Amino acid sequence: MTISVKISAAALLLGSSLFVSVSAQAAGALTVYCGVQEEWCQAMAVSFQRTTGIQVALTRKSAGETLAQVRAESNNPKADIWWGGPGDPQLQASEEGLLQAYESPMLKELHPWAVSQFKQSKGKSVGIYAGALGFIYNVDELKKRNIAAPKCWSDLLRPEFKAEVQAANPNSSGTAYTTLATLVQLFGEDDGFSYMKKLHPQMNQYTKSGIAPANAAARGETLVGIIFIHDGVTQKINGFPVDVATPCEGTGYEIGSMSIINGAKNLDSAKKWYDWALTPAAQEIAGQNKSYQVPSNKKSPIPPEAPRLSDIRLIDYNFQKYGTADERKRLLTRWDNEIRAASN
Repeated sequence: MTISVKISAAALLLGSSLFVSVSAQAAGALTVYCGVQEEWCQAMAVSFQRTTGIQVALTRKSAGETLAQVRAESNNPKADIWWGGPGDPQLQASEEGLLQAYESPMLKELHPWAVSQFKQSKGKSVGIYAGALGFIYNVDELKKRNIAAPKCWSDLLRPEFKAEVQAANPNSSGTAYTTLATLVQLFGEDDGFSYMKKLHPQMNQYTKSGIAPANAAARGETLVGIIFIHDGVTQKINGFPVDVATPCEGTGYEIGSMSIINGAKNLDSAKKWYDWALTPAAQEIAGQNKSYQVPSNKKSPIPPEAPRLSDIRLIDYNFQKYGTADERKRLLTRWDNEIRAASN
């Protein structure tokens, strides 16, 4: 789903937000491509405008969609900031010259994993949060059918989960590309693809967005979704009959990232957003809007609902390799040829 929003000063004074599709190219304006939940995107835009007086035009897209759009607009960039979503596509955009280097004075306050994103991208991207890959499942539906909850990747291959698992398409979703790269690293490439071939009959849909399987599981439209587990925690907090698990064999994780788009027309405003978004005050907006990632600033409080990375069996995810354009293209081509082709 794609939305465009602009926050007017008058609406803020009235205690509400007005969202309209407009361009923000004037002085004191900013255009942001946002890769997290709509509510969090909007709250960030409102807070930034209230703090700085800079008008924000915001569009919510998945990571793969944003990469495609930034690439398509490279000769005439329409946006200034790419904020949120898994960092692998931003590493690729960095490699392709689509992003602009910027070293924020806030860099010294960030966790090492956030700084590693900055270093790997040669200063063109930085970590803003982290989150682990796992499962969401509908507790009520599993109980009704007397099915044990999945706790391992191998559990998803059980007969009772045939056509009852949902995940996103890695061509459009950063979540799903992280899943693809995780399985390849966890099992080895050939065994990882062998697993995905076995998993294919268990899938009922490959969605466009990585958040969509969490929504589907919450509504009982699928028994299991493969997601970043903080998205499942949000559904649970919202009162849906779901729970989350991280795979017993091990799992990958994302470094949600931010960058300035090369050729940004509102560069001064973009740098202000960049610095502000790394502050504890800005990062607290996540938990206030039921988004439970681990924030990148060491001084930012971790929401009590957020999964602790230290409690999860994380693989040594190779961002250096799997964030490159060549490796991403190669894996996606193989996935299209061997996995998606099985749907045709």
